[in-house]
Amino acid sequence: MAQTIITTYIVKPSSPTPLAFKIHKLSFLDQMLPPIYTPFIFLYENNESAPQQEISKRLRWSLSETLTIFYPIAGTVIQNSHVNCDDTGAEFVEARVHARLSHFTQNLNFEELVKQLSPTAGSSGTRTLFVKTSFFECGGFAISVSLSHKLADGSSAAAFVRAWAESCRGEASGIIHPFHGQTHLSAHPSFDLALHFPPSASPRPSSLHLGVTREKMATRRLVFDAEKVERMKKLEASRSQVKDPTRVEAVSALLWRSFIAAHKKSGAAETGTTSFHAAHIVNLRPRAGLTDRTFGNCIVVAAASSLGEGEDAVSKLRGAVRGVDRDFINEVVKDEESVRAMDETSDVFRKPRNCVFSSWLRMGLYEVDFGWGKPGRVCVGGFPYINLVVLVEAPPPGDGIEAWIYVADDRFFQLVRSNCEKLLGQDFLA
Repeated sequence: MAQTIITTYIVKPSSPTPLAFKIHKLSFLDQMLPPIYTPFIFLYENNESAPQQEISKRLRWSLSETLTIFYPIAGTVIQNSHVNCDDTGAEFVEARVHARLSHFTQNLNFEELVKQLSPTAGSSGTRTLFVKTSFFECGGFAISVSLSHKLADGSSAAAFVRAWAESCRGEASGIIHPFHGQTHLSAHPSFDLALHFPPSASPRPSSLHLGVTREKMATRRLVFDAEKVERMKKLEASRSQVKDPTRVEAVSALLWRSFIAAHKKSGAAETGTTSFHAAHIVNLRPRAGLTDRTFGNCIVVAAASSLGEGEDAVSKLRGAVRGVDRDFINEVVKDEESVRAMDETSDVFRKPRNCVFSSWLRMGLYEVDFGWGKPGRVCVGGFPYINLVVLVEAPPPGDGIEAWIYVADDRFFQLVRSNCEKLLGQDFLA
């Protein structure tokens, strides 16, 4: 697929960041994250209400307005210590794709094509936001956002994108500047995470750093519509003490079993290996008494113990997640050395036979309307972790789930898929 880069802009905040806000300290949870990027890609169908030039102009104008509110995003990361809120700005690339949008959505290699829509984030990790707007021949377009994981987890990144869309569609106009006491956004972000989780003077690499791979990987998808998810929930309930598994628990449990089967069939597991851990990324905000507006990396990894043949996967996953409670936060998370010890013992990101799940459900991604309608598809770009599974809403309507899976190669993915079909029937997967 050919594409042409039309223009590259640097979009800066519409108002300069006041001196009192120039330094944004990273929390030690931020410091534990490697300088990778959280990638969102929103695909919009043909829109004839505005020319491409007008769409690009409005996107850049509203991004400038939103960066004034989310001012650390326009800054520069300094030595894993803080962000210099120097209004450096975001890179905004405008491109033209010499194909129709359907070339992506109807292509068997859809996941691979999606990578071409992603902006190319800098290798230094200092600029925190890269945006790419790609216009298709049919009139459809894609908006791709790569936000530094050093600054924001998936929840915060999604909040930023929703705020940008709100500004772009004109619902944020005419309200007083946030530094003057008010905000033009429906929910002003809070940048005080470092007060709750003070930064370390000498942060050390965590398993989140050490698990990052530079090897070539395959990005693949499994799509489960609402009916199939219900079948999965019933299947997992029948083999679990938990009789009301959630959508996320049921899908995660099935995939965990399928990953184990794939490792055994591929010979990737060491001889005699019986240890196959799984983990979920857990949002600390509701558990720590923080609001959803708290911006940053407010997450930890909750590892479930090894799953053996016929064991209760849902109970193990639920137990690991529920173990991250207020006592856990008070006794462990707020003690940096305890977090380091926990990180070193779980290290699920470092062992290729383990798998990690991250749920992006209920982030409102299909509500991201920049003024030209809601996205027809929301996609996930690349993550440099093998055996990571990101769960997102399937295209509406319904309560379906798309599992974006990052594996070493397509052969391993086919083994995972094959085991899903074995467990649930040959007609289960589209």
